[in-house]
Amino acid sequence: MAGASSRINAVRELYRKFANENTREARGLRLLRDWLSPDQREQLDNSGYFEVCGCASRKRYRIYHVRFAPNVYEIDSVGRLKVGVCFLPAGPLVTGDVMLAQKIALETDEHCAIAVANRFSPAGDWPRWLALEAISGRSRMDAMNRRHYIRSISRLAIEGL
Repeated sequence: MAGASSRINAVRELYRKFANENTREARGLRLLRDWLSPDQREQLDNSGYFEVCGCASRKRYRIYHVRFAPNVYEIDSVGRLKVGVCFLPAGPLVTGDVMLAQKIALETDEHCAIAVANRFSPAGDWPRWLALEAISGRSRMDAMNRRHYIRSISRLAIEGL
């Protein structure tokens, strides 16, 4: 009896693991990772973001792994954030698919991507907590009051930041 029970538990655990790895989110992240260079994959694993080079201007952009926008920042030659650019593909896509679309857009049609993007100044401690969220897998957004978040973003937009 004990042997059969442990086999059943092992099969259940294997199914749970497969089910978790076969979610839309997991498939999106796997597809993204397939498109990243080895250096970009290492950046994503270690820092929660990866960098791409714009095809037209050769500017560098950092794409953070977070569940909501804004997550794309233009960076200077030493890696400091210069300006944020917020653009997303249409439709309800998982995070990995959104990040892949942003990567492809910047690497193949940078001018069009930037033309539709909302630009903003990186404010406060956003980059630090974006990276921490990506690495930890916990969303600060989940803990924040949604209404407060919307007011904060609206205030930033009104102040022209």
